[in-house]
Amino acid sequence: MFLFPLSFPLLPGPCLAVVSPTPFRQVDRKVLAMGTELRLHLEGGIDQVRASEVALAESARIEAACSTWDPASTWSRLNDAQGRPVPLEPEWIALLAEVKKWHQRTEGAFDPVLLALVRAWGLRSGATTPSAQDLLEARGASGAGLLELDLVAGTACLRNARAGLEEGGFLKGYALDRMRKASEARSGWIDFGGQILAWGRPKPVSIADPSDRHRPRLRLVLQNASLSCSGTSERGRHILDPRHGEPCATWGATAVVASQALMADVLSTALYVLGPEAGLAWAEGHQVAAAFLMNDGQIRMTRAFRDLQPTFTQPESR
Repeated sequence: MFLFPLSFPLLPGPCLAVVSPTPFRQVDRKVLAMGTELRLHLEGGIDQVRASEVALAESARIEAACSTWDPASTWSRLNDAQGRPVPLEPEWIALLAEVKKWHQRTEGAFDPVLLALVRAWGLRSGATTPSAQDLLEARGASGAGLLELDLVAGTACLRNARAGLEEGGFLKGYALDRMRKASEARSGWIDFGGQILAWGRPKPVSIADPSDRHRPRLRLVLQNASLSCSGTSERGRHILDPRHGEPCATWGATAVVASQALMADVLSTALYVLGPEAGLAWAEGHQVAAAFLMNDGQIRMTRAFRDLQPTFTQPESR
């Protein structure tokens, strides 16, 4: 969301294009994954075609296990378990433990157990406004505190029959980190639905103006880092504030750069929830590279974000 990679165009459809005179040393792919577009560019190594297949297989593996849009996935079975413990592989226990920590670190602004609220507001089926009673019940069935993880038994449990994991705020980031590792490519970038992870060769990118997502507002260079943006210009008020269970105001957009894609994914959402005042203070206090792009044209940045030396496509506003 809100990103404009500055690179040569990819061919349409799930295909590959070898663009290097040395066979298989550079490859580009574009496929559909997790309900969005995934674009991948790899360089270096012996056979980047094989490397791209390995990376895409890793994305498919994660989606098959964790997508709650798929009723057959492991996480869907957890959501449907009516409060009973469900065995999970150690990888998923570890991932859920990590995102629970982010709930604590962000003072509740990020939460992975929001499916009841997502359903109450119709965010997967067409927006609606819940009644006061429905909202109260959905709030009672939401919150990371309802997720219990037993590392010894290897199980997870949701302590409310209506509670459910909602992976939209972190799973793509996790998949990006895993795809990079699986590919073993010396250099490359992956754009997963707008979140970009780049390593090795520097990659120029742009961040869109929240009031006009077709107009770049900031430009910067990514290297061994991920850029994630959150806002409401594309999908409306779809970002929920876990602290009171209602959609966030449409004030603009956040952009976060971090060394790990999972962290960038989580924090771009959490900082949007916190808003441009509290979010900026939190990000500054935790040395996060974050920018807050306001609908009125203002841009507020942390010191760590300014250190990335972004350039402005329009005059800077404080």
